[in-house]
Amino acid sequence: MPRALLLENIDPVAADLLGTAGYEVESLRGALDEADLAAALDGVDVLGIRSKTRVTAEVLRRRPGLAAVGAFCIGTNQIDLPAAATAGVAVFNAPYSNTRSVVEMAIAEIICLARRLVDRDRSLHAGTWDKSAAGSHEIRGRTLGIVGYGNIGSQLSVLAEALGMRVLFYDLEDKLALGNAEACGSLEELLERAETVTLHVDGRAGNAGLFGAEQFARMRRRSLFLNLSRGFVVDHEALREHILSGHIAGAAVDVFPEEPREQGDEFTSVLRGLPNVILTPHVGGSTQEAQHDIGRFVAGKLVDYTASGTTTLSVNLPAVALHGSSAARFALLHRNVPGVLAHVNALVGEHELNVDGQVLATRGELGYAVTDISAALPADLLAALDGLPETLRLTTFGSRTG
Repeated sequence: MPRALLLENIDPVAADLLGTAGYEVESLRGALDEADLAAALDGVDVLGIRSKTRVTAEVLRRRPGLAAVGAFCIGTNQIDLPAAATAGVAVFNAPYSNTRSVVEMAIAEIICLARRLVDRDRSLHAGTWDKSAAGSHEIRGRTLGIVGYGNIGSQLSVLAEALGMRVLFYDLEDKLALGNAEACGSLEELLERAETVTLHVDGRAGNAGLFGAEQFARMRRRSLFLNLSRGFVVDHEALREHILSGHIAGAAVDVFPEEPREQGDEFTSVLRGLPNVILTPHVGGSTQEAQHDIGRFVAGKLVDYTASGTTTLSVNLPAVALHGSSAARFALLHRNVPGVLAHVNALVGEHELNVDGQVLATRGELGYAVTDISAALPADLLAALDGLPETLRLTTFGSRTG
């Protein structure tokens, strides 16, 4: 029976789907460090993680039998994707499933900051009645600046405009504006024009330290700031200084450079205790609806890959889907050099077998071919395929081998 290990409190629907597909599933609430993860992967075929577990080249080296990793989240920067590809480990994520959850939270926080609802809430809990309109504003007619106009940023743009906000955005790539949103030619232009700035950038290394003292100083006085993207993007010391000076009127932060590993661990931050600052524990995409959708989507991709070799929407392997069934199926991940497919088909022909269906796709230095043939796979054919100098990983599927 194949084994699956799910970490970081992944929605139970993932375990249900994998169990139905014949997996023995173990689920853990917390993340694991490199040494513990490598040890825990002994005998595991499929790994499921979220954002805190790092799948390094060393982890992959110590578990060569691992078939696939599912990132039950948007980002995959916690996984060494090139090392996984070379090892023949397919990686899947959920790039769209929690988009709406993050957008709704951003809208809610913009309203809360503009109305200073957090401060009003704290005053009442402390027993003080502070009924005042001072510093409280509508968001209608105000200008929102979105840094990063991808799936989340563009959907936020549409909802913000529907609430009466003017929308500016800046992205490194040329993006089509939705509705009446206006693209800015530079980050500096956006910061100087927007009254609320929200970050929705990805986890690429180049975004580290993107937002610091210089960027906060360029923002309009008494503006609002949100970061629901990546913790390492923002200098929190600089944000603290600009909030205490009054230059920034309020902030909402959902992600942090260092985050506790497990539920209930102590959280420390220089942003704690500041006025009109909302701190949330990386829950932008953590709604029951989003987590259920992510669990279903990623688990489905893992099942499809391990059952049939389908790599559609894999983030590190060429995309291949071969439909239909035959007596036997094998998948060959190989170095992308000329002639590999010819060698494969020649070997199949030497064993007097017919190719019933075949799909090849390439991605950079990798090639991936899925082949259906007319009879059970002889052991000597498999040995010959595995022995090709270009072969990185050979996989057979189901019980269709002899």
